[in-house]
Amino acid sequence: MRADGAAGGPSARPGSQTAGLLASELGVLFRRRRTWAMLCALAAIPILIAVAVRVSSAVPPGRGPAFLDRISQNGLFVGVTALVVSVPLFLPLTVGVVAGDTIAGEAGQGTLRYLLVAPAGRIRLLIVKYAGTALFVVVAPLVVALTGAGIGAALFPVGPVTLLSGDTIGTGEALIRLLLIAAYLAVSLLGLSAIGLFISTLTDVPVGAMAATVVLSVVAQVLDALPQLQWLHPWLFSHYWLDFGDLLRQPVSWDSFAVNALLQGGYVAVFGALAYGRFITKDVLS
Repeated sequence: MRADGAAGGPSARPGSQTAGLLASELGVLFRRRRTWAMLCALAAIPILIAVAVRVSSAVPPGRGPAFLDRISQNGLFVGVTALVVSVPLFLPLTVGVVAGDTIAGEAGQGTLRYLLVAPAGRIRLLIVKYAGTALFVVVAPLVVALTGAGIGAALFPVGPVTLLSGDTIGTGEALIRLLLIAAYLAVSLLGLSAIGLFISTLTDVPVGAMAATVVLSVVAQVLDALPQLQWLHPWLFSHYWLDFGDLLRQPVSWDSFAVNALLQGGYVAVFGALAYGRFITKDVLS
């Protein structure tokens, strides 16, 4: 982010300063080749799944990722299957890269001190950095879902969808359910992005912050798979990542969505406070 991205000068109102800083942050984030490379890699997941199913024989029920055997009957399931495949590694990996680079990237490039002199203010800068990461968290699963729906419609028949509850819904409502799943995953990754923001305040080496964030996401999932630590599972930020099945029932049950949002909100609050506590004492001007 450039120092002049704090727009406004000393006499500008805080709201305009924040808006200018956020616009600069989003512009830099979504102009980076790395960001587009990650989004293209995510978009490639549903394409590869659809092509593999299209050129192969019928998938036996119960084999492979969830909903894989339904793709040949309805192309909309490409998006759902791709989201299931992306959750354990690919989505956390991209979020870890973006979140880990927030503060550490600026510090490593030597631009952090200029941002704070600009005047951005440490609290405002933290909020803007997290807001940029949160927007990427929304865009990433959306890219997977929409690409999956598009390639699925191109290669397979599309029609009414049979839900997990046995009810059948139309194509339009099925697309809405797919977008709801993408929204569920976006909420699920907000906690990880807050952790990445905190780790990013601890170092001036962005690669280290990125790697630590991604490793933590893997560790959390490993711990979640150990039955001996069942008491810990509900507190892990990754515990509810795959619990979006309630969005594929009729009527929709919002219980899992609410519990997941509450857990992620707790992680955002805790690690946001830790990031603030670390950042206000961080020496960036020496």
